Amino acid sequence: MLIDFFFTLKDAKIPVSIKEFLILLEAMQKNVISNSLDEFYYLSRITLVKDEAHFDKFDRAFGLYFKGIDAIFEKNPEIPLDWLVKRMQRELTDEQKAALEKFGYDKLMDRLKDLLAEQKERHEGGNKWIGTGGTSPFGHGGQNPEGIRIGGEGGNRTAVKVWEARSYRDYDAERELGTRNIKVALRRLRKFAREGAEEELALDATIRATANNAGYLDIKMQPERKNKIKVLMLLDVGGTMDDHIARTEELFSAAKTEFKNMEFFYFHNCVYDYLWKNNRRRHAERFPTWDILRKYPADTKLIFVGDATMSPYEVLAAGGSVEYNNEEAGAEWLQRFTHAFPKFIWLNPEPEGLWQYRQSVSIIKQLMNNRMFPVTIEGLERGMRLLSK
Repeated sequence: MLIDFFFTLKDAKIPVSIKEFLILLEAMQKNVISNSLDEFYYLSRITLVKDEAHFDKFDRAFGLYFKGIDAIFEKNPEIPLDWLVKRMQRELTDEQKAALEKFGYDKLMDRLKDLLAEQKERHEGGNKWIGTGGTSPFGHGGQNPEGIRIGGEGGNRTAVKVWEARSYRDYDAERELGTRNIKVALRRLRKFAREGAEEELALDATIRATANNAGYLDIKMQPERKNKIKVLMLLDVGGTMDDHIARTEELFSAAKTEFKNMEFFYFHNCVYDYLWKNNRRRHAERFPTWDILRKYPADTKLIFVGDATMSPYEVLAAGGSVEYNNEEAGAEWLQRFTHAFPKFIWLNPEPEGLWQYRQSVSIIKQLMNNRMFPVTIEGLERGMRLLSK
């Protein structure tokens, strides 16, 4: 029975060995646990799994083997309603999309001013006026590759400006669901330095000293360990990042737990001349970016978190922000941050396979000296190793 369980764990890419399997069998023979599946779960996990990074794999393999949990998607899943709605919307071929006129940023803004003066009524499905659907660069729900979204929700993620009051929510620092493996990856960056008074029990040293003292207790103390790493985390919020709220909250919660000396600020799409810490008060409580650049020491580890999905104008052009007319391009501010904090990375929750289709991702990745990593366990570990060098 348990031989098949052993091979199930091997198939799940968990590095279990014969020696550990024999230890499990010995524990079973000596009746270390009762006849309980729950107790067997904990016994097998503690004997077979050496690294907590594999706990989730173990849980899935255990459930698949003992509880018959189907780890494969249904063969005939229902078609999601939102997919059907999308299919009903007007679609253009690649050739038709390529033929659409791109105004350029300055010309686009001038054209919008003219239309605001001319248009007197609602319009839908056309290629000129401010409306819904169609190929006009003004309105929402359309197919133009460069437009200004006015009212409604976006879908194609190609707008260079958004004409609406936007409300963002703060990421939840208490979010714990699914953060375990993220914490394991973030610990690659933790470096402890011993300092202060003798406040902490040195357990290993106490055991050795007691053994050498013929069993008489010989307590050894050591200075408390403190994490000396300083982290500055800048998080993109709102817009396309709404698709990644759950994963970003898991990352944020894990980082708040692992890095005791961590500061964070929010931005939208790209950093400009101010940041904020409370999304409900982002217009009232702003922090000048220059002050943040000067406040923290150069050995601070800088972590950007964002999908880098936006119009290229938002990175490269003055006035390119979707919310206001910024005096300097976002690229200038990104370079100031990377110069001020030589240890930096960008964590992208967007699947890495989609990066090649986002022009803005390529631009920011280049500005980051290719230090962009996906928000996966493997990606986080690579990023933490880079920061710890």
